[in-house]
Amino acid sequence: MPLTVLGIESSCDDTAAAVVTDDGRVLSSVVSGQTALHADFGGVVPEIAARAHAERLDLCVEAALEQAGVTLRDLDAIAVTAGPGLIGGVMAGVMLAKGLAAGTGLPLVGVNHLAGHALTPRLTDGIGFPYLMLLVSGGHCQFLRVSGPEAFTRLGGTIDDAPGEAFDKVAKLLGLPQPGGPAVEAEAAKGDPDAVSLPRPLLDRPGCDMSFSGLKTAVLRVRDQAVAAEGGLRESLRADICASFQAAVAEVLAEKTRRALAQADVPVVAVAGGVAANRTIRAALERVASDAGARFLAPPLALCTDNAAMIAWAGIERFRLGHRDGMDLAARPRWPLDQSAAPMLGAGKRGAKA
Repeated sequence: MPLTVLGIESSCDDTAAAVVTDDGRVLSSVVSGQTALHADFGGVVPEIAARAHAERLDLCVEAALEQAGVTLRDLDAIAVTAGPGLIGGVMAGVMLAKGLAAGTGLPLVGVNHLAGHALTPRLTDGIGFPYLMLLVSGGHCQFLRVSGPEAFTRLGGTIDDAPGEAFDKVAKLLGLPQPGGPAVEAEAAKGDPDAVSLPRPLLDRPGCDMSFSGLKTAVLRVRDQAVAAEGGLRESLRADICASFQAAVAEVLAEKTRRALAQADVPVVAVAGGVAANRTIRAALERVASDAGARFLAPPLALCTDNAAMIAWAGIERFRLGHRDGMDLAARPRWPLDQSAAPMLGAGKRGAKA
């Protein structure tokens, strides 16, 4: 009989639960988004997110079990995101998982949210180790050489804003709705990617580290200059800015991926995270992989963005290695995957996010 694991995810603004088996079947995956709750604030409000998680987690678990056609008695373990993330949301998920484990006697497995993303290609495509993972989302961006379920080597990452964060900020600067990624991509489709000259940060330096904060600031300058000269921002110029911004991000990610592939010496490059849904960026990464003779993998969009199926699978990987957590499992706002790597320069006083 295959192992059957319940996964619980609540690290940011998506409340999720899923049931997954160790032979790679996703029996259910329930995600309750919070976009409408945060729409008026231009970004995720941690206190609102935490409250919503507390209200929705049990409902998501109930729905996931029902969709999977199983009960708690049919499970072999409970996996839960224990970090990194917004601490209120992470705590809500961990406390629910502890309660379920205590009430059922099921083993509890704490999972690093980033490991969930990094191991998703093993769930969706059954690939072996090692491989290169580009984790690119709203809060994280890093290259990881994945050598085992708990063996991650960071080859580089962003020293400031993650690409998804930059997309959100650019959307806000240009008066586009949130989340910014889809809004900027839709606007970019109407523009000319060569119309506005924007920087390609850190391409003149060796290595795989990235920076997107200056790119966002460059967009702000272009907008302000247009407003000062014309009294407003023409729709055509807004589309050109979006197209040029998207092209700059794609070029940076493509070149850094090329360097990371050369350094990692692996046959597969995979990408996960919400920004992986961007068609221009994905096409650029596919070309890099093809040029290097590597296989390119991008999980289905539903498993690229935050979800609990990836948490259940990462829990299965840890469970197979014999890992179990007790009632002292702590929620962690920061939890680097590569414990031996120096903190990223943009990590701040509280330590490295990833």
